[in-house]
Amino acid sequence: MSHLERLPEGLVAPPDDGACDHLPGLRLPVLTLPATEGPPVDLSTLAGLTVLYAYPRTGQPEQPLPTDWDLIPGARGCTPQSCAFRDHHVELRDAGARVFGLSTQDTEYQVEAAGRLHLPFPLLSDVDLRLTHALKLPTFTVDGLTLLKRVTLIVRDGVIEKVFYPVFPPDQNAAQVLAWLLK
Repeated sequence: MSHLERLPEGLVAPPDDGACDHLPGLRLPVLTLPATEGPPVDLSTLAGLTVLYAYPRTGQPEQPLPTDWDLIPGARGCTPQSCAFRDHHVELRDAGARVFGLSTQDTEYQVEAAGRLHLPFPLLSDVDLRLTHALKLPTFTVDGLTLLKRVTLIVRDGVIEKVFYPVFPPDQNAAQVLAWLLK
């Protein structure tokens, strides 16, 4: 297991700053996002349940993390979060949900991560911040990059039904989502 696949001790939990309070009940905008597999996806048109977990960025082995990454509350943990959604994917699907990951990284970068992590679901790229701005998703900036704060949305027929924010620890998010879906 690489250092990217586990959470270091002593990470600071992000505060609930209210940045996602406006999301429940909101209809997703009509827009397509490139995916790591298949055609571009318009989340607003998907029938049934969709789990969309937004994360800052996946790291790459042998590449340095952004400046003071472990000191930014909620930044660290994208790979463990994605691996947890991978590991719970069959259960989530059996609960009636499709899963997508979302970051502001470009699709080429995401394809490498999806392959390396053996993700059975697509990652969506919001490199142009279109969905981020349309939904007013919370972001932060590090090393000149605009990154999403970690938030997970449960969407039913294009409308946000449930919001998990802040998400911490990120490696437990998939289990929390599954528990909510099964309640």
